[in-house]
Amino acid sequence: MTYVKAEIASQPECWRRAAKLADAPGLPERGERVAAVGCGTSWFMAKAYAALREQKGHGETDAFQASEFPRRRRYDRVVAITRSGTTTEVLDVLNDLAGGTPTTVITAEEAQPAARIADRSIVLDFADEQSVVQTRFATSTLALLRAHLGEDIESVAADAEVAVRLPLPVHPALAEQITFLGRGWTVGLAEEAALKCREAAAFWAEAYPAMDYRHGPISIAAPRRAVWAFGEVPTDLPDEVEATGALFVHSRHHGGYAALGSWCGGRAPLDPMADLVVAQRVAVLLATSQGLDPDHPRNLTRSVVL
Repeated sequence: MTYVKAEIASQPECWRRAAKLADAPGLPERGERVAAVGCGTSWFMAKAYAALREQKGHGETDAFQASEFPRRRRYDRVVAITRSGTTTEVLDVLNDLAGGTPTTVITAEEAQPAARIADRSIVLDFADEQSVVQTRFATSTLALLRAHLGEDIESVAADAEVAVRLPLPVHPALAEQITFLGRGWTVGLAEEAALKCREAAAFWAEAYPAMDYRHGPISIAAPRRAVWAFGEVPTDLPDEVEATGALFVHSRHHGGYAALGSWCGGRAPLDPMADLVVAQRVAVLLATSQGLDPDHPRNLTRSVVL
């Protein structure tokens, strides 16, 4: 078994452990104006958190790629996400803000620079990974942040326990391309799912906000291609996708998990974060079916140090 397969399977328990840190010092208070920053996968988790925090009325929240963080904009707190604690662009932001804007870093490596530079650090060392490809650290970070916003992570983890066992809705022999869609906080999850396919398997995958998909990207939908939606689905979009010959994948839709049989049985749709677990598993299968090593994708390292 590859490292990443085991790391994907361990996510339900990691999320439960992360949720226990929901009251950790340094997490944003209700009403604070907050920016969340990260790179790659961490940026997508920051986007999901920012959208969810605003949706729940906790305060204005922005998300930025660390390299694009606007230094002159005022925030009450900046939350930085970095698994390794060594990512150059994140360290640049933390160093620039030192002694001014309060900063909190969420990391897996307590001994690395990010934890030392930030005013507060929250260490998810139990969610660290041996694989270059991030899975459980990113989702555990989001589980922590969702718990801090008052969400019930136990039910999300229970969905994830289903997600690690479900038959996969997309098979490499039947799909040449996947487009992932989301709305609100799940746009970040869609972008992360597409990144997993590109990273692990060098597979053609794209991601868009679901309402914007019909403004151009739907033009590539065709037989042997799939459109996978997280969370809320715009009215009539499943029918429009299926009219192109593409497979529409969604945990409540007849063209997705329900068609697999084992999904039926009265369960509600998966929580979108658990649905991301299924997409992670698909990315690994896409890699191994081509003889690729999903733990060590080409051209990638564990941390980008410039």
